[in-house]
Amino acid sequence: MEHAAHHFPSPEELASRLGLLDDRLRELSGGRTALLPVTKAFGADAVRAVLATGRTDVGENYAQELVGKHLELEADEPEGTAPSARWHMIGGVQRNKVRRLAGIVSLWQTVDRADLVDELVRRAPGARILVQVDPAGTPGKGGCPPAEVEGLVARAGDGGLDVAGLMTVGVIGDAEATSAAFRVVTRLADDLGLAERSMGMSGDLESAVEHGSTMVRIGRALFGDRPR
Repeated sequence: MEHAAHHFPSPEELASRLGLLDDRLRELSGGRTALLPVTKAFGADAVRAVLATGRTDVGENYAQELVGKHLELEADEPEGTAPSARWHMIGGVQRNKVRRLAGIVSLWQTVDRADLVDELVRRAPGARILVQVDPAGTPGKGGCPPAEVEGLVARAGDGGLDVAGLMTVGVIGDAEATSAAFRVVTRLADDLGLAERSMGMSGDLESAVEHGSTMVRIGRALFGDRPR
């Protein structure tokens, strides 16, 4: 199938899409679920367009891309002013990238193993994190098995990190497995008394909200297909 040339939305178009999605989320969740715009593979202009709508939180998947956009936005600001984006790291994090991201990332959503917890304790004391869970055991996906979540949450808390909640990624092309994964993560978050459940993207938004998501990570529904 041929792909149409990518059309990046204008700031007005983006504001309209964000407004429509906000309304839909409010209708579905009664105000419980927030929308996190994800600008993966789009340039700093995508982030500027999000910020122009009055939002500050933005999700990124790759460390290098996040740092690059942060530096570009920093250059926009008057000297001595803090950059206006609050970055969420929503892709896998290698330990050697933590040092570079520390002080830039507001919420680390993909903490899934002990050595990453320990590195964050060392390089980003008090960092706000979500523990990523992989209930479906999907090869190549980040996330720790459900049985390891409690221990990882305790380790992070003992190290002084602020564990805000849990995160998961659905199973592409399998609505049933995705629903099951969301159920597991919500139950774990309830059991551990954690408020945030970052679950759901453009393709499984309704299911995520139905199963208790407090944050959906949306890229395609806002910006269209990523440039190839």
